[in-house]
Amino acid sequence: MQPDLRFLLAHPAHLVALGFGSGLAPKAPGTVGTVLGLPLFWLIAAAAPDLPNRIILLVAAFLLGIWACGRTGRALGVADHGGMVWDEIVAFALVLLFSPPGWPWIALAFALFRLFDILKPWPIRFADTHLKNGFGVMFDDLLAAGYAIAVIKGLQWLV
Repeated sequence: MQPDLRFLLAHPAHLVALGFGSGLAPKAPGTVGTVLGLPLFWLIAAAAPDLPNRIILLVAAFLLGIWACGRTGRALGVADHGGMVWDEIVAFALVLLFSPPGWPWIALAFALFRLFDILKPWPIRFADTHLKNGFGVMFDDLLAAGYAIAVIKGLQWLV
């Protein structure tokens, strides 16, 4: 089943899992969804002044994604449908949380996260193929975020 506007609005879980409609993009919905990680990061940064509270909000967004992506995947009949992009949104917001400020770092964070999300080096591919339902959808992107953060921190140390 290919989700459409009617499906998107049929249940709040679909609205979240499909990235408020960004997952309906006809081409590269994961990339389109990743872009929404930036406004999510800005909202979290505005709502929480310190790192521990920002992490708590991201954990809440992750848990929301487990529920939303699980429910939406069951409704679509595909555990990890390409239109479900909440995982990219939350994971990219996490990468931004640990990236230095500035557009060059944001662009690098975006490129690195997409690279690791697409290539799926070990253990991302293992998680992607073995973990299903909402947790599996969310977890492999969390691992890709970890790779991106590690590279950014390494570059920061070098620079």
